[in-house]
Amino acid sequence: MKPIKRSRWRLAAGITYYRMKRYGEWLFGRKRYAKIIAKDLFAHVHFRHQTPLLRQLKDVEMWMQHNKVTNLQLAIQKLDGVLIQPSETFSYWKLIGKPTKSKGYLPGMLLSHGRVTAGIGGGLCQLSNLLFWMTIHTPLTVTERHRHSYDVFPDANRTQPFGSGATCFYNYMDLQIKNETKQSYQLHLYLTDTHLVGEWRAQMPATRRYRIIEKEHVIEPSIWGGYERKNQLYRQVYSLNGEWLQEEWVTDNFAKLMYEPLLPESMQS
Repeated sequence: MKPIKRSRWRLAAGITYYRMKRYGEWLFGRKRYAKIIAKDLFAHVHFRHQTPLLRQLKDVEMWMQHNKVTNLQLAIQKLDGVLIQPSETFSYWKLIGKPTKSKGYLPGMLLSHGRVTAGIGGGLCQLSNLLFWMTIHTPLTVTERHRHSYDVFPDANRTQPFGSGATCFYNYMDLQIKNETKQSYQLHLYLTDTHLVGEWRAQMPATRRYRIIEKEHVIEPSIWGGYERKNQLYRQVYSLNGEWLQEEWVTDNFAKLMYEPLLPESMQS
C-alpha cells in the first residue's frame, strides 16, 4: 500500500486516541494480566537467547547505544522474574510503564517513519525483539505483535530471518503473550558486559523443540518508489529426540527498504 503522510497534529491526535484506548483495555478488558514477580528462578530453561548491546550502525552515534543500555537496565527491573500463569497475558508496556526522564530513562535511538532519531527510552525495541524471538521458540502464544514497517539497516551480520522481531511504542504498539498451557512460565532477563540475555523458564522440562524458517522472501521495486521486502515466517516443531511433528505459520512481514539493496543482474537492468 502507498505510504500515507500525515501532519504532525494528526499524528499527535492519533497517538493520544490509541493510548487512551489501550488504557481502557488495561482497566476494563477481560484479560488477566501477568503481574507477579518471583525472585526464585524456575528450574528448567525452555529457551535462551542473547543479542549484543553495542553495534556500529551507519549514521547512528554511539552515545545513543550507550544510553540504550541504561534504558534496558531500567526496563529489565520491571520484567525480570515475572510469571505468566495459565490463562494470563503478558503485556510488555503494562509491566514496564511509560519510559520518562523522571524515571531515569535517557535519550536513545528511535526509528520514526524509517528515520533514525533520538527519544527518551529509545532502544527498548531490542528487548521486545528478543522477547518475540524467544517466545516463538516456546508453547506460549503471541497474541499481539507489531512488525517493523521499515527495514532500516542492511543484513550485515544478521543471524535471524528478516522480520523476526517486534517493534514497540508506548503504549499502543504492545507485545502481548498469552499462556495457553497448563503450567506457569517465568521470564528471566539480565545484562552482561556485552549482551542482553533472556530466558523463558518453567517448572517442568520442555517437551518440544522449535526451528524458525523463512519462506517466500522477496525484495522487489515498489510502484511508489524504492523497494519493498516481504517474507513469511514458519516454525517447525520437533520432539526432543529430533522427530519432525508439524509446521506452523508464525507471521507475514512487509517493510519498505531504507537502503539500496544488492539486486541480481536481472533486476538491475
